[in-house]
Amino acid sequence: MTHPAIAPERVAVVTGGASGIGLAAARRFGAAGMAVLIMDLPGPSLTQAVEALRAEGINAVAAPTDVTDIAQIAAAKAQADRMGPVSVLMCNAGREGGGGFAAGEAVWRRTLETNFWGVFHGLQAFLPDMIGSPHPGAVVMTGSKQGITLPPGDTAYNVSKAALRALAESVSHDLVKQTGGRVSAHLLIPGFVYTGFTRAKGVTEKPAGAWTPDQTADFMMDGLDKRDFYILCPDNEVTREMDLKRMRWGMGDIIENRPALSRWHPDYAEAFAAYMKAED
Repeated sequence: MTHPAIAPERVAVVTGGASGIGLAAARRFGAAGMAVLIMDLPGPSLTQAVEALRAEGINAVAAPTDVTDIAQIAAAKAQADRMGPVSVLMCNAGREGGGGFAAGEAVWRRTLETNFWGVFHGLQAFLPDMIGSPHPGAVVMTGSKQGITLPPGDTAYNVSKAALRALAESVSHDLVKQTGGRVSAHLLIPGFVYTGFTRAKGVTEKPAGAWTPDQTADFMMDGLDKRDFYILCPDNEVTREMDLKRMRWGMGDIIENRPALSRWHPDYAEAFAAYMKAED
């Protein structure tokens, strides 16, 4: 089975599709017979990605786009429309923030402009036609576990992905009301994946604990087949069961009135460790 939006003679649009998870997903959409529009920053990575997909027999087209620029998104939308009906939109473009709360305003603005507003503008550009079409559609937004568990450190990134989660949940609900589920929304929540983000930190070989982008894309496709909204990916270090326990603990901060982010609070270190070791 496949999601009905993934069909020949339809178009898949992937932002941030020149590398990593986006490129792996684009390859799978193309292998299903879809034309694929790759939106990414102009440069060799975009050119090489499209050439690689074409060499595999995929109808891939490059759309040099900065997703923080509404005019560029509109131009990419017009390009997609010339290719055919868009039935899959994957808002995958993202960037890391850097630093905690005290990181400069420029860091915060860059991070939110890409990770939240870039998705928001993409949805506003493509969703109206997908809603108005008689065809099935699917929208995938690439979130992060950090937008759910909020580990201390990269605060701007956490906030951007937490906002994206709220946006995705609301869009999913609206699409149920407007289309009865004909157009569905999905939140992809990757685990530890070896991508350009990892390489940018000086890691030149895939860590044993990391998944590859291909593994992540395969898991995403399976989640789409099952119509999952939360496509929560494990990796080679963290199982789904571990993720769920951590997330339950985080919700418990509110229910039990513990300190915020008590998982990392020194007064709760032993309690959290015991909780994770305990059998469910």
